[in-house]
Amino acid sequence: MSDLFEVLKGNLRHGEQKKVVFPEATDERILVAASRLAQDELVQPILIGNEAAIKAAADKLQADVTGTTILDPDNYDAFDEMVDAFVERRNGKATQEDAKKILKDANYFGTMLVHMNKADGLVSGAAHSTGDTVRPALQIIKTKEGISKTSGVFIMVREEEKYVFADCAINIAPTSADLAEIAVESARTAKLFDIEPRVAMLSFSTKGSATSEETERVIEAVSIAKEKDANLIVDGEFQFDAAFVPTVAKKKAPDSEIQGDATVFVFPSLEAGNIGYKLTERLGGFEAVGPILQGLNKPVNDLSRGCSEEDVYKLALITAAQAD
Repeated sequence: MSDLFEVLKGNLRHGEQKKVVFPEATDERILVAASRLAQDELVQPILIGNEAAIKAAADKLQADVTGTTILDPDNYDAFDEMVDAFVERRNGKATQEDAKKILKDANYFGTMLVHMNKADGLVSGAAHSTGDTVRPALQIIKTKEGISKTSGVFIMVREEEKYVFADCAINIAPTSADLAEIAVESARTAKLFDIEPRVAMLSFSTKGSATSEETERVIEAVSIAKEKDANLIVDGEFQFDAAFVPTVAKKKAPDSEIQGDATVFVFPSLEAGNIGYKLTERLGGFEAVGPILQGLNKPVNDLSRGCSEEDVYKLALITAAQAD
């Protein structure tokens, strides 16, 4: 695990420091992680909230926040500019009065900082639900051109082994087009972690061993993914063993360019993905890093409410890496 983040740290040290917003600035896990990030000179943390309250909380924790920026929605010089930008972005779905109320919410305020290029990414969720974090991102940041939905991946790490599992967090029943998007975006995410993407589209069938609406959806997704990125190594449908075990691949999919050496695994449903990553984590001894949201114009990532200070630190590094 340390190697994974050493790679990220090395890349961040050689680039311009990215500004990452933390809307939950009085949470002790956020404060300690932000202090570390500032001291390590890897990320420029932006803390959202009342300055006196944040500094009082930091003093109690003996966390040094002098290297951070503190912005208060109730006392922000460019608030009127932000209100105008929000109304324009919502395109008739919010009035000026609506915007003034909505932007007092730290998640909306922080997300607008990212949208207005005053920050590079946002990390929230330590004290908020996934919806509270993702909703402003979908309304304001929105998905990249050509991408219809965001998706969530986990990097599964065990010693030197690193794999990408998708989508394990967002889309309950993805269509063929959704699965193709997830495949292409997951390959891009893999490269952030120095994982050479070889994408396996998973099913309960390998190369026609069973035929159903579910398997046909995965087969179509492979075709769409190849149209989207002709250079992407992607194949399926695969049972997991055919994608992961060379001897099984040789028997079940001898003509595939993936021969048990897949590094990115796209599950056919959220149900399968969520169960799959948790099995790998609990029975396989892998550490699950994520969920990492992908497909957005700019990076916004969601913490678990049970997260540790170390989780906050690591997700901030990932967010900064996505902003490159």
